[in-house]
Amino acid sequence: MNTIKIQAYAAQNATAGLAPFGITRREPGPEDVEIEILYCGICHSDLHSVRNEWSEFMATNYPIVPGHEIVGRVTRVGSAATKFKAGDVAAIGCMVDSDGTCPQCKAGLEQFCPNMILTFNSPDKHLGGFTYGGYSDSIVVDERFVLRVPTNLNLAGAAPLLCAGITTYSPMHHWGVTKGKKVGVVGLGGLGHMAVKFAHALGAHVVVFTTSPGKKEDALRLGADEVVVSRNADEMRKHEGSFDFILDAVSADHDINAYINLLGVDGNLTLVGAPAKPLGVTAFSLIARRRSFSGSMIGGIPETQEMLDFCGAHNITADVEVIPIQKVNEAYERLLKSDVKYRFSIDMASLKS
Repeated sequence: MNTIKIQAYAAQNATAGLAPFGITRREPGPEDVEIEILYCGICHSDLHSVRNEWSEFMATNYPIVPGHEIVGRVTRVGSAATKFKAGDVAAIGCMVDSDGTCPQCKAGLEQFCPNMILTFNSPDKHLGGFTYGGYSDSIVVDERFVLRVPTNLNLAGAAPLLCAGITTYSPMHHWGVTKGKKVGVVGLGGLGHMAVKFAHALGAHVVVFTTSPGKKEDALRLGADEVVVSRNADEMRKHEGSFDFILDAVSADHDINAYINLLGVDGNLTLVGAPAKPLGVTAFSLIARRRSFSGSMIGGIPETQEMLDFCGAHNITADVEVIPIQKVNEAYERLLKSDVKYRFSIDMASLKS
């Protein structure tokens, strides 16, 4: 197979940080699309992977090139590829392949395919070794996993839609968030701020729960109707038994029952944050009102495209701070302190300087 050498940023081990590194990509095959990467969002999972913090269920293979919130311009397409042409704006999310034959793939739920290939740190069936992500000049992907980006969207702000966007849109879509529903969003970070924008655009009454009173103004600007400081027991009590749906985007240890108690009959709480320790759920808080507690990850390719089209129609992008790739290690340190509103987006043109 013919290959090309390109520039990237990689970590060589769990403590080294990211630095310039040359990688190999395949030349586009018949069904492939080659994309020059313009922007790549920074997701918290990039940091976890670089530092091998998820070793118990997804060990990191070094060198690692992270990045799965990719927006760019199509440079070449394979002879049998029909969906894209050179010059199109396109995107890649968290997956670059799946078996295409399992029941999940046939239902457009590729994210649950047992043979799904992640954009980085997954076995690379074309070149051997492991897949390399978006902190790089370009990427070559099967056209089935390439997404169209509405041309009206700011591309730096569109990049995080490919993970933070679909992670919050998918459970709202699944649990039927529509006009007139009461929706809670727990935590106003990279995921939470997208959830507020989506719930607002879907016509719901949106309540943000935060531990930081200082975030109230921002939550209202993003589309919240109310803001509750979750440490205030009286404010929490006022909302008991009233929510149709709550999205919990908090990864720190927290009292999940405090939020389950806010659900009405048949209400659902979906967890998209990933706390390290198991959460203790009180049986009676679920049983008493036929409530449900569930988890969700990204979406399949059809749903991700639907989300991007929805963003195009409602002019939704992430609030981003654009950085050069040279500041990526500093950005990781700031991410740990939640010192970003609300997502970093790397301008990949900086890789050439």
